[in-house]
Amino acid sequence: MERRELGRTGIEVPVIGLGTWKVFNVRDDAGQARCDAVVDAALEHGANFFDTSPMYGEAERVLADAIGDRRENALVATKVWARDRAVGEEQITRALGWYEHIDLYQVHNLLATDEHLPYLRHLKEGGRIHAVGATHYLSSAKEQLLRLMSAGEIDTIQVPYHPTERWAAREVFDEAERLGVGVIVMMPLGSGRLLQEYPNEEELAPLASFGVHTWPQVLLKWALSDDRVDVVIPATSSADHMRENAAAGSGPWFGGDERLYVRRLAKKYAP
Repeated sequence: MERRELGRTGIEVPVIGLGTWKVFNVRDDAGQARCDAVVDAALEHGANFFDTSPMYGEAERVLADAIGDRRENALVATKVWARDRAVGEEQITRALGWYEHIDLYQVHNLLATDEHLPYLRHLKEGGRIHAVGATHYLSSAKEQLLRLMSAGEIDTIQVPYHPTERWAAREVFDEAERLGVGVIVMMPLGSGRLLQEYPNEEELAPLASFGVHTWPQVLLKWALSDDRVDVVIPATSSADHMRENAAAGSGPWFGGDERLYVRRLAKKYAP
């Protein structure tokens, strides 16, 4: 698994991590065991960057339980998701109780950034968190992301990026690279939309020399072949899929022709 520095944060991340949206929101022993197995597979294959949020129901707690006594082997990115500072501080206190320290704390969907960023920077100065970021899933957020980056208020951004959604690449990535802001790609599989119908083996065969043999692997490698991207965080509830995803995290990377070919395939099959 290749590793890249997350902007100028000093954090070295695997190029493929694990998202927990929907799939880690479980409340029973069977669900916890399934999540444990996914985290085990991720750590086994070097995909030790985990992204979560209080917006995801039980996911923060479930992830903490799954990591257990391996906290020093994991990189944890979580979020504050609240309309006022008081609720946000409660979320942050709870997360610090679970994880002891947070490698990356993000403002989820840019909600109340003026309320939360000063407190996150205070915690960063005190060593409780290492880096501060912001996330959003809509292109309408690009101007606010650019303002926060230019002002030096955030160390990372998290945005969607896949062959049928490329607004961040056109309008945000260059500035992030110039400023040394880390780039985390959410929804690299289109939240599952790009997996409803997908290319057959014959159509994927020209990409086999790049070490990818399934459509999800192709999509992950497509995003990572943009060298402005530091890490992608596909969510999965399957340990086998986690292993499959991790296998896409090494070179060789796609060139321009291959990336265009993948875009054409995605356009052909996208619902």
